[in-house]
Amino acid sequence: MKKFFVKTFGCAQNTADSERVKTFYWQKGFEESKTWQEADLVVINTCIIRESAENRAYGLINLIDKLNSKRKNKIKIIVTGCLTGLAVKDKTNKKLAYLKKRFPMVDQFLPIEKVSFKIDPIRDKRKAALIPISSGCDNYCSYCIVPFSRGKEISRPFEEIIDESKRVLESGFKEVVLVGQNVNSYGSDLVANSKTEMVPVVVKSMGKGRIQTLFPLLLEKVAGMGFEKVSFVSSNPWDFSDKLIEVIAKYENIDRLLHLPFQAGDDEVLKNMSRGYTKKEYLDLVKKIKSKVKKVKFSTDIIIGFPGEDEKAFENTVDVCKKVGFEIAYLNKYSPRKGTASAKVFQDEISMKEKKRRWMVLNDLVNKKIT
Repeated sequence: MKKFFVKTFGCAQNTADSERVKTFYWQKGFEESKTWQEADLVVINTCIIRESAENRAYGLINLIDKLNSKRKNKIKIIVTGCLTGLAVKDKTNKKLAYLKKRFPMVDQFLPIEKVSFKIDPIRDKRKAALIPISSGCDNYCSYCIVPFSRGKEISRPFEEIIDESKRVLESGFKEVVLVGQNVNSYGSDLVANSKTEMVPVVVKSMGKGRIQTLFPLLLEKVAGMGFEKVSFVSSNPWDFSDKLIEVIAKYENIDRLLHLPFQAGDDEVLKNMSRGYTKKEYLDLVKKIKSKVKKVKFSTDIIIGFPGEDEKAFENTVDVCKKVGFEIAYLNKYSPRKGTASAKVFQDEISMKEKKRRWMVLNDLVNKKIT
């Protein structure tokens, strides 16, 4: 029996995608290998949100190729995930041609969309089941490559998610995580395209007009099924509706640790990031959630050293951290990603030495207590 191995880089969405990829190959009669060296076929699920993750994927491709040069039975290499998505969504075909030329040892660049949501994944043994509710993003934050690699936001049908949640519960999972690039706006495309008769929640989105979302309705439905814990990632501040806060407050099994990225605490930096809210609006939202949801805690994402972040701007980020009291902050030193607006418009003017210093300040402030 032929063996396959899946290596996953990146976020919870990629992890959920890899579970479908594994099931795809199990259904074809493959057996999963414990190591890539023992496999007949290796699927590399790539992340390109940061250069370091992209480089690790390149490194693995080269390692397999090096081993193949010494073997008679060569390992077949398939690359999927965000790197492939970025290439195949380029209408000029230049990016895909470039990848094929740079990595001739890769047998196939597989768009993740080819692995259907209709596949009921055999999940890895973990405490919580990951259920994707959407893919892609329409927000176009200036530093982010995701809209170009994942494409426009596409929501899964409501009932399809509910049915999968029921199967997950029946199979013994006591916890579930609803996954999307921006879960808050789930269903806005279904409403716009008349693919649902459900009455949406209208959100006055910070700086981004109004959106219609089904996420509070979905979250309430899943929370009412009997799971011990229901979590969701990732959410954005501008789409966090009063109805969503109401649902979280109503159901005690909804995770009280909310991930709410703010990225920077300075209004001018936030504007350059195209984040659509101000420092005050973010803090007001946190205050509102704290007033409605008992025992709520927050985690966040912060980009350090974004162009224009002088010392005063950095101190505004420090101030947000002090006022919110985050449980954990995922700290990322800014590096320009080719193809994004920030890479085209701004100079990466802050030295790595200074970025590392600011990283230490925030890490000591927020994360030191958990290490």
